Amino acid sequence: MPWNLPNTLTWLRICAVPLIVLLFYVHAPWADPAAGLLFAAAGITDSLDGYFARRWQQTSRLGAFLDPVADKLIVAVALVLLVSRDAHTLIVLTAAIIISREITISALREWMAEIGQRRKVAVSQLGKYKTILQVAGLSMMLYRHDLVGMPLYRIGVWLTMVAALATLVSMVMYLRAAWPDLRHQKA
Repeated sequence: MPWNLPNTLTWLRICAVPLIVLLFYVHAPWADPAAGLLFAAAGITDSLDGYFARRWQQTSRLGAFLDPVADKLIVAVALVLLVSRDAHTLIVLTAAIIISREITISALREWMAEIGQRRKVAVSQLGKYKTILQVAGLSMMLYRHDLVGMPLYRIGVWLTMVAALATLVSMVMYLRAAWPDLRHQKA
């Protein structure tokens, strides 16, 4: 059933992307915090859609396809937006690492699925931690303003850099798991 709650949450995450972009470019004191909070809410729905799909046995091929697309889309757009406003080397490098890793692992998973070995590159616990770090860090960076004296943007930068490191480590883990199958495949 394509319109179950898990798929609806995923569609809402996809629909949040243009709203985050719009809020990012609105020149009002409330716009940046709203963009950060919307991104955080979208990140929470990422956990909820999978939980509900498993709990209520509403997994579907559509959901399995859309969920990672929504995740990568919203993260990539947020990173591009943030780089457009703050092009410091560390921010650009962090964005490049995260986006490159996501493209690489998506392609790897596609290839492994094609040869019947998708389970070897299933989402790991480190991948889940990486996602939490990304959601927290990017939400804080989009929020931009200090909150009760805490420099959220700076904290977000650090969390996002840690997430980038986790993306590299998890990428190596996935590539190592896939390497025997990749090495033995004929071109």
